[in-house]
Amino acid sequence: MKILVTGSSGRVGSAVVERLLAADHQVHGLDARASSRQGDGYSEVVGSLDDEAAVRESVRGVEVVLHLGAFMSWAPQDKAKMFAANVEGTRVLLDAASDAGVRRFVFASSGEVYPENAPAFQPLTEDHPLNANSPYGLTKLLGEDIVRFHQRAGLMETVILRFAHTQNASELLDEDSFFSGPRFFLRPRIAQQENFGNHEVADILRAADPGHPAHILARNENGRPFRMHITDTRDMLQGILLAMEHLGAAGETFNLGATDPVDFEPLLANMSRMTGLPVVTVDLPGAGVYYHTSNAKIRDMLGFKPEWTIDRMLAEAMEARKKRRSE
Repeated sequence: MKILVTGSSGRVGSAVVERLLAADHQVHGLDARASSRQGDGYSEVVGSLDDEAAVRESVRGVEVVLHLGAFMSWAPQDKAKMFAANVEGTRVLLDAASDAGVRRFVFASSGEVYPENAPAFQPLTEDHPLNANSPYGLTKLLGEDIVRFHQRAGLMETVILRFAHTQNASELLDEDSFFSGPRFFLRPRIAQQENFGNHEVADILRAADPGHPAHILARNENGRPFRMHITDTRDMLQGILLAMEHLGAAGETFNLGATDPVDFEPLLANMSRMTGLPVVTVDLPGAGVYYHTSNAKIRDMLGFKPEWTIDRMLAEAMEARKKRRSE
């Protein structure tokens, strides 16, 4: 089968490409960044999602599209670029896929369409109101609407996957990781907030700096530690392949992520024991991050079985940290 993977150079996309090639599929990639991947069965187009010529070239002869590519940012200056990629790019890709006779289109959406940081009820199911309150979440919600339009047109099967936060296990204890650095380490968090223009928050964090590297336990303004889902890339890969292959997935929407959320207080205590760095506790303005999203539907309907618990991920993360520090 010939399959198009958008975002083919990204964390999830590259893992999907490797698995598909190992299963002897023909894989076509579309990404703004060229990969170094070579070999039989793989080809790629380098271009943006809203580049109609590049997109139409990429869908030629394709049976399935796995639309994993997106632009993710919380920086105000990136808003226009994000809407161009995630909304207009999704429209261009869906139109091209429909015209090319693609059979199934799998769309990577996000839990931010709910929104997860202000749930009406928990655990969040696929029936939760869609009340995106971040620009990124809004781009994904608009993308979902375009996908549903094509499903109603009846020309192509579609599947929507609402992604949980995804990490390679090796990143969890890496200060330089795009996600894990600011989430679990104090000084990367300060730099991130400055970049976002959140100077008030950056000042709060800076005041807590003990003068040496440290972890951060983030709590809300009432002292409640954060809680969220952290899902290993390998479990996300399993869900994506089920969405691609399972007959019962057509026309459906699924939350895709780990079964259990992670409570940050015990998580940071475990991280501190592993790294030897102290934990600095900081209460931040607002309600904070605290949610539990249900993956029961994809487990029950498609047989999804996540395997990578946070403890298993941390053990791998520590080995990766030791290796980095010895090099």
